[in-house]
Amino acid sequence: MTAATHSTLFPQVPETADAVLDGLDPEQREVATALSGPVCVLAGAGTGKTRAITHRIAYGVRSGQLQPASVLAVTFTNRAAGEMRGRLRQLGAGGVQARTFHSAALRQLQFFWPKAVGGDLPRLAERKIQLVADAAARCRVRLDRNELRDVTGEIEWAKVTQTVPADYPAAVAKATRDAPRDPAEISQIYAMYEQLKRDRSVIDFEDVLLLTVGILQDRHDIADQIRRQYQHFVVDEYQDVSPLQQRLLDLWLGERDNLCVVGDASQTIYSFTGATPDHLLNFRHRHPHATVVKLVRDYRSTPQVVHLANGLLNQASGRAAEHRLELISQRDPGPEPAYTEYADEPAEAEGTARRIRDLIAAGVPAGEIAVLYRINAQSEVYEQALADAGVPYQLRGAERFFERQEVREAGIALRGAARAGGNDSLLDDAEDLPAQVRAVLSTKGWTTQPPSGSGAARDKWESLAALVRLAEDFARAKPGATLSDLVAELDERAAAQHAPTVQGVTLASLHAAKGLEWDAVFLVGLTEGMMPITYAKTDEQVEEERRLLYVGVTRARLHLALSWSLSRAPGGRASRRPTRFLNGLRPGSGSLGRSRPLALGGVERGLGPARRKPRGPVLCRVCGATLTEAGAMKLLRCEDCPSDMDEGLYERLRDWRAEQARELAQPAYCVFTDKTLMAIAERVPTTDGELAAISGVGTRKLVRFGADVLAICAGGEGGTGEIEVS
Repeated sequence: MTAATHSTLFPQVPETADAVLDGLDPEQREVATALSGPVCVLAGAGTGKTRAITHRIAYGVRSGQLQPASVLAVTFTNRAAGEMRGRLRQLGAGGVQARTFHSAALRQLQFFWPKAVGGDLPRLAERKIQLVADAAARCRVRLDRNELRDVTGEIEWAKVTQTVPADYPAAVAKATRDAPRDPAEISQIYAMYEQLKRDRSVIDFEDVLLLTVGILQDRHDIADQIRRQYQHFVVDEYQDVSPLQQRLLDLWLGERDNLCVVGDASQTIYSFTGATPDHLLNFRHRHPHATVVKLVRDYRSTPQVVHLANGLLNQASGRAAEHRLELISQRDPGPEPAYTEYADEPAEAEGTARRIRDLIAAGVPAGEIAVLYRINAQSEVYEQALADAGVPYQLRGAERFFERQEVREAGIALRGAARAGGNDSLLDDAEDLPAQVRAVLSTKGWTTQPPSGSGAARDKWESLAALVRLAEDFARAKPGATLSDLVAELDERAAAQHAPTVQGVTLASLHAAKGLEWDAVFLVGLTEGMMPITYAKTDEQVEEERRLLYVGVTRARLHLALSWSLSRAPGGRASRRPTRFLNGLRPGSGSLGRSRPLALGGVERGLGPARRKPRGPVLCRVCGATLTEAGAMKLLRCEDCPSDMDEGLYERLRDWRAEQARELAQPAYCVFTDKTLMAIAERVPTTDGELAAISGVGTRKLVRFGADVLAICAGGEGGTGEIEVS
């Protein structure tokens, strides 16, 4: 389940803009109040990144600094976009566009196609894989089901990396990509696939982005119209941006830089689709004036889970590892992760099912438990084991909640009862809203007790039970709510894909689990050849597998179990070995090597004049006038108001700054600006807290230069400072 569904389901809308900021930690507040210029949020797992960026948008809207219609927030899944819209609605910031890249581009393409090209937009192909199959047949290439899926994936990768068919073989070689077939053969199928689309007047998912990019590049009038509409951009999961998506984002922005990106290079697990963390890691180079905020306070997981997650990254290598964040758990201690070795896969599945049954008996809801594996083919043995143990389960990635037949039928029944009102005899004995819902859904198969066993009947009951629980929560949060109010809430949730919790153990692949969390997580099948997967050949591919395991570990709030089996079937040869990623972390596997420094949390200011807007009016401490100039706000006085600056201290600080600049081989203003030195000389701080409160002294500079500056303020000379900080 998501963090949103785990928190209060129906929170009260904050009364004021400042109330939007209540409950944010210092770093999240920095994100929320940095409303102008480029902002990069490096957010570790469980650190509240969605909370930070939704509160940022809501604070900007509620304070009048952002117009709702001028904001475009983009992410990568409909679920994430729906969750963002739901949270913004709860914060009183409805009207903000929160969409996937493809959804936003498709809307623009549909609107501007008649003007840019003429006629109707070609229809979107419903089954891309069938088109690929037809293209292969035209090329007289036989593909089985798995090969067909893999070749389709290669065509998608080529398109998001903006590779045309003729260039595909060279691009594969340059990317050291392991093609599923001869690259020349795939190139031929790819070319025929494009020809078939033209012949049939259809476009595919990737064409939506490509065509939008083409129109914005060629038609400056259309690009200008879109830029007038959208003034501020927020991009979630920025480590997953493909070159094509980055190109579209650049065209949306134009020459502006009101962009906030959020991501974590250590959660880059989709490079096979063309995603790359390079745009996130290069953000500061592209935007030297950017504010960089690092979120490392982990509110999701216990210290024990966080320790294992940090340990996994400690052994990582490559560029993403150089920018990894060390999480700091904010929760009370919990149980240690459990490591279990089994003789074979059925024994592992049965042992996992028994432990899950024990957790449920101890009070952990089934909906708060997940079994995560590397590939979907591993699910079958766990489905059987859970069914045999009488434990309900649901497959992640199956049909969306609001698209299930029983949920659609329940919605129709509830809507009909709401329209009938007091004229529906079914509701005669129902005293309140939950009772009304139970009465209506009893005609659709809901009962007070679930059916025994698993299967379709149990799945249907679980869906209806989730609606009953939602009605109970809704009535508690909104006393006096009617059936019509609940139907409206369900409609909004369906539009946002904000599903209620279904009480069944989740079975999901590690990739499908990204962005979700549970109280208890079982990571299964952790053997060499499966983790890392056998086709991970290069160092970077192996490192992505490590990051995938890291994502799995960080899904757990409290209970975490890791297991592997020595053979596939009972009586088989015990030839398997546990994954190398747990060496030095699990008991009896040696000790970890020497750790390297990890990135600190906090805020880094840009090198230039771009600054975040203040939360409210800043007043001169001398005359009380409202300050509007950046320099005056730093000094907390009007430029022409009398200064009580210690001139001698100011000169000593300037001499020290010049020495620091020489040591760092940087301009003096990169250490501290003149205005910051003046503010220090006026206020003469004596503690870290007093120094940190001065504008221009962020966490990074406090660590680097704080001791020297405080020593100089106390009458000393200061040292050489700490030059290298991760």
